[in-house]
This record gives sequence, C-alpha cells and structure tokens, in this order.
Amino acid sequence: MMEDDDDKRDKLEELKAEHRKIDEEIDRLTSGGAVDLMLVTRLKKHKLALKDSIQKLESSLLPDIIA
Repeated sequence: MMEDDDDKRDKLEELKAEHRKIDEEIDRLTSGGAVDLMLVTRLKKHKLALKDSIQKLESSLLPDIIA
C-alpha cells in the first residue's frame, strides 16, 4: 500500500511538472505576434486532461472518511 502511494505521488509530481510546462508553452505562444490557434487549442485540451488526471490521483491519495 505504501509503495503504491509513493508511486502515485511520483506520478502526481510528473503530471504537475508536465502541466506547468504546457502552461508555460501556451503563455509563450500567445505572448508573441502570430498565434497558431490549432496548436494552442491542442495544448489547452492536453493541459485540461492532465488537470483531470492530477485531480483523480490527488483524490485517490486522500484517506476515505466515513461520516
């Protein structure tokens, strides 16, 4: 169980790093003159998919709370 959580935390950090990298790339692309809207759209969709994966992993690391 503990190794599984460690693996999940490692994967979470990888996803967060990739999310930041894509965010920086989008900022770079949109701060210049001509913008490749197709590329920016693809990057934003990928960023959103990463965000979903990050949220799922984060929620799987939270302990179940029985009310």
